Amino acid sequence: MRRKIKTLFEAVAMPEGKGVTVHRSIGRRGMMNLDPFLLLDEMVLPADADGAGFPEHPHRGFETVTYMLSGKMEHRDSSGHRGTIGPGDVQWMTAGRGIVHSEMPVATGDVAHGFQLWVNLPSAQKMIPPRYQEISASTIPTVMGAGFKAKLLAGELMGEVGPVRDIAVTPFYADITLTAGEATLPVAAGHTAFLYGLEGGLSVEGQAFPTGTLAILADGDSVVVSGRPGARFLMIAGAPIGEPVARYGPFVMNTREEIIATVDDWNEGRFGASA
Repeated sequence: MRRKIKTLFEAVAMPEGKGVTVHRSIGRRGMMNLDPFLLLDEMVLPADADGAGFPEHPHRGFETVTYMLSGKMEHRDSSGHRGTIGPGDVQWMTAGRGIVHSEMPVATGDVAHGFQLWVNLPSAQKMIPPRYQEISASTIPTVMGAGFKAKLLAGELMGEVGPVRDIAVTPFYADITLTAGEATLPVAAGHTAFLYGLEGGLSVEGQAFPTGTLAILADGDSVVVSGRPGARFLMIAGAPIGEPVARYGPFVMNTREEIIATVDDWNEGRFGASA
């Protein structure tokens, strides 16, 4: 069954970090959670934004995914991981039981433009040890299909498998460009799935979705995306967890009691050494 657009949700500008404005779709009033996804920010940091970025801050109970389109960001965390990602690179950080990290732009003369996605963890995995996967653009396969080409970050498409592995919600994450007027893409039935427009104009089953807008899809096992050659979008999907979400800033657990315990752990310095 072909999926249709169930809801359109325009991203809105919000302050975040230090001197950064993000365009947020998931993770704000009206769309706090889209199980298993907790947040989607499009970030654009001007080349001359001196000191702007995301200084040290904690996380617990979920995973953060940063995908860069241009510019570079440097990651440091309290587990000892450090790395710089540039255009086309990805970092997938599992916060688990607790981590402190920072993401700051590297001066390259280019705009730092990218996305951050938060992916929930099931209750059984919320307190696992932190993990950091850094994926170079050179290891991300480009899949050519009828009417499209896709950079496949995670999941499976036409026999290819993305380099991000061993994630609880079996995610699909691809940066897709149309090469003809229409493309049919498979989507796992029962998985939450959405599109996010990067370069217009695009439509699904005759319904347009503009750039900077989340197009949440109804259920089905495929989606037909139409548009001019060169139109570009993110396609992201994952298996719903179906558990209660208790959320307090950078902490996402299942109950209020777990959030209180998390805040106590943070206040008592039990998240490990500073990044």
